[in-house]
Amino acid sequence: MSESTEPSPERVPESTPTAVPLLVPADGVPPVIETAAGVRDAAERLAAGSGPLAVDAERASGFRYSSRAYLVQLRRAGAGSFLLDPIPTAGELAPLADAMNGLEWVLHSADQDLPCLAELGLGPAALFDTELAGRLAGFERVGLAAIVERTLGLELRKGHGAADWSTRPLPDAWLNYAALDVEVLLELREAMASELAAQGKTEWAAQEFEHVRLAGPPQPKPDRWRRTSQIHSLKSPRQLAAVRELWTARDEIAARRDISPSRILPDSAIVAAATADPRSIESLRKLPVFGGPRQRRSSRVWLSALERARVLPDAELPPVTQPFTGPPPASRWARKDPEAAARLTAAKAGLTELSERVHVPVENLLSPDLVRRVCWDAPASVEDVLTAGGARPWQRELVGPILVEALRAQP
Repeated sequence: MSESTEPSPERVPESTPTAVPLLVPADGVPPVIETAAGVRDAAERLAAGSGPLAVDAERASGFRYSSRAYLVQLRRAGAGSFLLDPIPTAGELAPLADAMNGLEWVLHSADQDLPCLAELGLGPAALFDTELAGRLAGFERVGLAAIVERTLGLELRKGHGAADWSTRPLPDAWLNYAALDVEVLLELREAMASELAAQGKTEWAAQEFEHVRLAGPPQPKPDRWRRTSQIHSLKSPRQLAAVRELWTARDEIAARRDISPSRILPDSAIVAAATADPRSIESLRKLPVFGGPRQRRSSRVWLSALERARVLPDAELPPVTQPFTGPPPASRWARKDPEAAARLTAAKAGLTELSERVHVPVENLLSPDLVRRVCWDAPASVEDVLTAGGARPWQRELVGPILVEALRAQP
């Protein structure tokens, strides 16, 4: 058999000996690069190094509207580690791109960082994702600290990942944390490559890494306002229109000021205003949150949004139930289409057995959405649907026969 059909029959145990704390980088915390001259120097040193490049990026999720990188960490054998501030150097990164973009990059959860790095003109020629490697290897915990402890016997202490990395100057403790995130990535890459090879999954991983590398940024979902927390408590189209108008007004402010929308106005306040439908600034300010000093300055903005929703023609109101563009929720299948429900049950059972046999999570064997679409539509060619849906060759080889068999299931 080929490598792609010979997974290891046994899961590697999770237990590890006592880990050695990794508290500071071996060569100390490098200075933050903030100038064009610093970028050129880093590019020259990285170009003179050897092997793959360890890469990480820190954003300010929950604090800023954008997903831009506020710190980029790099490390390469023979060159050392680098901390780059991409805010003052954004227009000066061409030398760094020349040095980096032809290399294999090693990242943990690459799909999280590649989009913000692409905004800077940085992208890998090849990719190794240590988090995805851990999933394919059947590791139960795939966070960076957990994988480092298991494979390298080192304790990588976390603590600043959710910080506001747009803060300037960045505290020394944060910079130490950031440098440690790439300190062991190269060594971890080799350990995970050996693990995947021992399990016969090297080719599976290569296909997955390339899929992530070429995926590009996620497409924005339609009607994002419907993700407002507690929106399901509203039953009136007019109330939903109020949520939509308030959400849109908030989003425009957040984008303009580059502040996380939840810090402009929490979802709970949007739902409360849509429910109460205040007709005056005084009434609006009696609602929770809207009476605070920050919100009082924006009272007219929020009241205007409510007024726009109030005068919308009925034909322009959003439906209470969002129309489906694909299969309905699986909980409704038994009533809507018992045969499709039987196919889905058979598919889930087959995928669960396969997951246990090859030690890969079900969701990594094939996209759950793609499984549902196959079972709902019962296509003449499962292979064609899987290919069109982006399934990789190793997935089609393993999962295709299971889905073909599931399509024969009867209620």
